[in-house]
Amino acid sequence: MTTPALLPLSGRRIPALNVGTASFPHHRATLRLSEKFILLLILSAFITLCFGAFFFLPDSSKHKRFDLGLEDVLIPHVDTSNGGKNLGGYLIHGQGHDEHRHREMGWGAGHDDTRLEGSLHFLSHSLGSEMKREEEERLRNKIQADHEKALEEAKEKLKKSRDEIQAEIQTEKNKVAQEMKKKDDKPLPPVPLPNLIGINGGEPADLDIREKRNKIKEMMKHAWDNYRQYGWGHNELKPIARKGHSTNIFGNSQMGATIVDALDTLYIMGLHDEFREGQEWIDKNLDFGVNSEVSVFEVNIRFIGGLLAAYYLSGQEVFKIKAVQLAGKLLPAFNTPTGIPWAMVNLKSGVGRNWGWASAGSSILAEFGTLHMEFVHLSYLTGDPVYYNKVMHIRKLLQKMDRPNGLYPNYLNPRTGRWGQHHTSVGGLGDSFYEYLLKAWLMSDKRDTEARKMYDDAIEAIEKHLIRKSNGGLTFIGEWKNGHLERKMGHLTCFAGGMFALGADGSRDDKAGHYLQLGAEIAHTCHESYDRTSQDKIQDR
Repeated sequence: MTTPALLPLSGRRIPALNVGTASFPHHRATLRLSEKFILLLILSAFITLCFGAFFFLPDSSKHKRFDLGLEDVLIPHVDTSNGGKNLGGYLIHGQGHDEHRHREMGWGAGHDDTRLEGSLHFLSHSLGSEMKREEEERLRNKIQADHEKALEEAKEKLKKSRDEIQAEIQTEKNKVAQEMKKKDDKPLPPVPLPNLIGINGGEPADLDIREKRNKIKEMMKHAWDNYRQYGWGHNELKPIARKGHSTNIFGNSQMGATIVDALDTLYIMGLHDEFREGQEWIDKNLDFGVNSEVSVFEVNIRFIGGLLAAYYLSGQEVFKIKAVQLAGKLLPAFNTPTGIPWAMVNLKSGVGRNWGWASAGSSILAEFGTLHMEFVHLSYLTGDPVYYNKVMHIRKLLQKMDRPNGLYPNYLNPRTGRWGQHHTSVGGLGDSFYEYLLKAWLMSDKRDTEARKMYDDAIEAIEKHLIRKSNGGLTFIGEWKNGHLERKMGHLTCFAGGMFALGADGSRDDKAGHYLQLGAEIAHTCHESYDRTSQDKIQDR
């Protein structure tokens, strides 16, 4: 191949010069060195372009990046159930696809086939882009048509009177409300009710016990009647001011927290007229669509727990339906990076947050750890595993985490999954977490051995690091803070006496007697703290 063949001199568009032979006595048949250099440069650029185009054509090595299990991410997946039609306008590159495609189209192996396949890929991609542009054009036309339709409707609305417009708005609101009510009131699957023992009849033979029992019932009746008169529908009653009020843990709406929380007690005490009053209010007035920020923990144990207990005692469907409705409002609180729920959630918007005073925005052990029993029952009653999965995820996460000295700190950050301040207590901030572990085991007819193991491990660490005797010989449960024991016991810790006694049966190493004794000692300490303190000076600690 010679240089003139690549770039003939006649192809150079240089104007001809009308000169005589005298002007160029010696005509050159060869090129100057500078011209040769320019030709060589052009030739190199041309060769580079050719080789570049060759390497940029798709081949089998370029397809390997799609064989990493990412084909559905990098390229739209083709559903083979549609007869092999490529709905997205792309070819599939993945394991098992190339051989089938080559066999079907009569191709063999080799670089020519690969280049042809790459060309088809490019053509298919171009067709897909054209389809995409057509789809965008259709969408634009649809948007424009909808816009024009909305303008026409607006013009028609403006021709109507104010009363007509308000009537139409109200009609639409009523229609939406009815549709939502139908959705919320859909029947739940029937499930067998447990056989409850000891909720009806059975007057005690002992006169002293009977008198005490009647006195307690009288006190309950007194509290209910006054709430009924002065605070009906409010969350709580201010007894001295004789008016109702709502606290921040239940939001600022009248959700009848006292009514819901008292239902099971009223039923067990045989106050059935009062129970029916509460049921009627709940059926007609309890609404969870309000714009209120509530405590997930408090609403769970008092509302969901109260409604479920009332359902199991009475069998009235309204309580089950309301419990499921409310649980759906709490689920957005679990939408955190770790699945550890926020302490607060807005029932209407679903926005959650934690208490401002909690360690570095942490969730609290006694709050996110006191959801298990209610949520397990929700899954049982509805057949929907979402509630069970939420609380079991919390348990699994806690099991994987390192615990200082085997103790559970009170604070856990829902964003990072790390412990906050290393503060452990069996009283406030921690108490009911341990209670629910034990009761989860009991509620499962002692088959939830995972919960029992977590309880036993925690109690052993608590006994080793937190339980001490005072100089006066009283057994107490202190608090662990950043590696040091604080020799104080909170009032809320007094429940632990009963917890140790309840958990004695089934304890490790046949230590039932030991834990019964420990529970009795804790209860004695709490009794002494009241007995030795004047009534006007009783404090939390």
